[in-house]
Amino acid sequence: MAITKPSVAEVNKYLKKWAGLTHYVEQDKAIYLLFKTFPKNDKLDEVISKACCVNGFYSTNIYDIYTISQHIIDLKIDKRLAKNDLTVVNDIAKCKMKNGKIKEFYSFATKYCSHCKDDVYPIYDSFVDKMLCELNKLYSFSTFKRADLKDYVKFCGVLNDLKKHFGLGKFTLKEIDMYLWQAGKDYFSKPYKKPTSKTKATI
Repeated sequence: MAITKPSVAEVNKYLKKWAGLTHYVEQDKAIYLLFKTFPKNDKLDEVISKACCVNGFYSTNIYDIYTISQHIIDLKIDKRLAKNDLTVVNDIAKCKMKNGKIKEFYSFATKYCSHCKDDVYPIYDSFVDKMLCELNKLYSFSTFKRADLKDYVKFCGVLNDLKKHFGLGKFTLKEIDMYLWQAGKDYFSKPYKKPTSKTKATI
């Protein structure tokens, strides 16, 4: 299925579609309420609560919430968030686990920061990644390699390039994210294949 060229009408179409996804909208509102209730990131119990909600809603597959939450506390991110420091995302993403290994939770970090300030910190996920790469192949709206999207400063630059190239300046980064994520699901979700006699469904 060919990807429709980004436009104001196309983004508005997906924003209208988002408004109809009640279960997503209400759960997302609940997370924002939690972040508004606990705006600081210097108390472990509050950060754990917020990290749990982000991890659960977005299925970011973090199984050691305590360690990532303590990592956020140790980074002292509040002053950096106040200054709109984009580099804080990659710092949150790289977390030393109990076994001493460094694991990267990039998608989680973008979502955590987005719920702190969604007008500054857009969300990265696999569908957004695929949409940006495919749109760039079709329309050459920016200069980047796929790996650049895991550098948050460059990722934000690519999104701003997209907004400028396609005349989408009226939309916030949050709205652009909502468009890219939904469009990505439409274009790149793998269709379900009914198991045959040679393949067994897994539970």
